[in-house]
Amino acid sequence: MDMGIKDKFERLWKKYFNGSDLPISFFYTDELPPGAEMPKPATGHRCLIGDLAKAGRGKNVALNAEVIGCAGGRRYLGFASELMPEFEYFLSYGIPGKLEGERYKKSPELVRETMKRQPAFTAPGALIVFKRWDRLAESDYPDVVIFFAAPDVLSGLFTLAAFDEADVDAVFSPFGAGCSTIVQYPYLEKDAEKPRAVIGMLDVSAPLRAGWRCDSGGAYEEIRAHGGEHGGELPHDRFMEKGAKKDSRWVKGVKIGGICEANLASIRHKYLQKRHIAPIWSPDPR
Repeated sequence: MDMGIKDKFERLWKKYFNGSDLPISFFYTDELPPGAEMPKPATGHRCLIGDLAKAGRGKNVALNAEVIGCAGGRRYLGFASELMPEFEYFLSYGIPGKLEGERYKKSPELVRETMKRQPAFTAPGALIVFKRWDRLAESDYPDVVIFFAAPDVLSGLFTLAAFDEADVDAVFSPFGAGCSTIVQYPYLEKDAEKPRAVIGMLDVSAPLRAGWRCDSGGAYEEIRAHGGEHGGELPHDRFMEKGAKKDSRWVKGVKIGGICEANLASIRHKYLQKRHIAPIWSPDPR
């Protein structure tokens, strides 16, 4: 890591983004870095998104296949290729009496088609290490930088991503699990001919599993309750009403019609790109 770039970024970030939280970076390695903490091996379902909050507070967090308690998490971080059994029903309308569906897709057939189009990769190391930007050492070579950004910061980062691009899609937002949109997609973008920024973490269940308080929960439960046997729609008025009924304890005080502010975005900044870093930003989930 070029420490001059690291220090310059911190100065500019503080100056132009009013002291907003520093981003989190990640990289793959085969050896546990000094000072990095690794959770105990998972004994049940455990969403890795919760570990990002620790990294955001300044702890260096290392994960491998054994400590990630979710088949999707292992897949989207490159540690496995398999999906859970009957995943197409899990992501759609479930199997009555056997498996509750999340109703994120209308039908199992649509899920199968979606998965055919989803990219995959193999982790280049046995560990993935998450570090807050100011915790990076000279020996670290981050692949992706994740910003937890409030809407105004997100707007600024979005603008930076397109500043020296003629293409109108220099930023894109793919459908996927929260971890896939902050790890898998931006990691693959860094080696693309024309890398794009990624806005992600729009998976409404990810912040819930991580224990974040946000108002996507109301919409999520509405979808589950009223999605119908074969999927369905959540009417706009019900969606907005659900958000309006929530109390005032919103994330960072930003009310966005029931949508949680804990959305992640990945942004590619040109001088970071030259160092082979694909940066990311997002609304603060805490």
